[in-house]
Amino acid sequence: MDKEIREILDIFTEINQIPRESKHEQQISDWLMTWAEKQGFTAKRDKLMNVLIHVPPTPGYEKSPVVVLQGHMDMVCEKTPESTHDFRKDAIKVLIDGDWVHGDQTTLGADNGIAMAMAMKIATDPSIEHPELELLFTVDEETGLTGANGLSSDFLKGKILLNIDSEDDKKFTIGCAGGRDTKIRFIKEDEAIPENFEIYKLSVSGLSGGHSGSDIHLGRANANKLLGRVLDHIQRQVPELRLLSLSGGSAHNAIPRDAHALIGLPTLQTDPASRFEPFFFDLRQEYKERDPRLSISLEKATASPEMAYSKSTGSRIIQTLMALPHGVAAMSPTIPGLVETSSNLATLKENSGELTILTSQRSSVMSRLDATTRSIESVGSLAGAEVESGNGYPAWQPDMDSTLLKKCTAVYERVHKKKPVIEVIHAGLECGVIGAKYPGMEMISFGPLIVNAHSPEEKMSISSLEKVWRFLKQLLKEL
Repeated sequence: MDKEIREILDIFTEINQIPRESKHEQQISDWLMTWAEKQGFTAKRDKLMNVLIHVPPTPGYEKSPVVVLQGHMDMVCEKTPESTHDFRKDAIKVLIDGDWVHGDQTTLGADNGIAMAMAMKIATDPSIEHPELELLFTVDEETGLTGANGLSSDFLKGKILLNIDSEDDKKFTIGCAGGRDTKIRFIKEDEAIPENFEIYKLSVSGLSGGHSGSDIHLGRANANKLLGRVLDHIQRQVPELRLLSLSGGSAHNAIPRDAHALIGLPTLQTDPASRFEPFFFDLRQEYKERDPRLSISLEKATASPEMAYSKSTGSRIIQTLMALPHGVAAMSPTIPGLVETSSNLATLKENSGELTILTSQRSSVMSRLDATTRSIESVGSLAGAEVESGNGYPAWQPDMDSTLLKKCTAVYERVHKKKPVIEVIHAGLECGVIGAKYPGMEMISFGPLIVNAHSPEEKMSISSLEKVWRFLKQLLKEL
């Protein structure tokens, strides 16, 4: 392994010692400020804990334009069901297996810790030539681009931004979708569980999941959606069904891999699991190519709440899960293969007597984003639930004539002897938000190959990291 790549991975490993779950970035923000002070760099941060570190130019680059190297501090915290990892206090293990770096039954956090590691290596290596740099590390990118949204219009002075948050070294990203989340809340109107009822735990698990933007076109199963389908099937067979609790999914931008429900059923002459197994089999067959590890189980519960949702509320929740969309809604009419509009039935969470269903919508056409959101809001309203949508974030419109894009393309071709792929993606990037706050900002996004982001199978290619590193060093030398 190249010495510089080893040093980048050492920095990345050090970063991974610090818990940095979205909305819990105090420790990593403090650590970055301390690191900057130790290196003799000027640094500042805002009330949201976004950090900006100023790095002076190397000799000969004093008149070059300021370049912003940008990434986000937080990471998606996903783990396998058997993992005991505590993301609030435990370090992420960085394991190397051949060309791949991965975690130990958890997300790796290369999305986007590797951006911080690369920027910090550039800042501290005197052999690397570069103009004046601003290292911008934002908070809470993964749950709504909160840090980027909260940036003041005078926080940065650079007008060239390199976002190191893409996941394929062969590609430059020059545009992305906008997004918005919607919450649908049901109040739990407790009713006693009828006598002669037995309590069962219904589980949908073993799914691949993935990123709800970049992986939505793969047609993978959504555990929350499947849970709704199974509940609807059982309720049609056993109308007396009572819903006791629901949970599923982990984040707005992750396709749910697991979902669970506690249900009450009258004592039946046949075992419910065997009675409904033909339907479970049909669902497994439906997803045998895209989610071959899909598991659906119905077992007697060992413990349960004493109260259930009212029969009416339980029915409305099940019908809402059936009615809410998930997956691709429209493909781009101008860019072949690009998803234009989609939605993710993201999480089911109970808290303080409420069930909140969270959906996440994306589109590169803002009017379509509005229409999809309104459709989801209408489903919730018709079900008698409380409905609330956030402001979301804007799409990043591509500029094929950008001077920065032309420079990056030329450098890439010289370094790698091939042309890069220029793409617009369906995932959200902070570039859209930052560009809206800083008119005239030239931006591009790139990064090493990361697969299965937002899942415990996340891994990063070392050879790809080396390719991006060589390109980035040469680009900074020529800017």
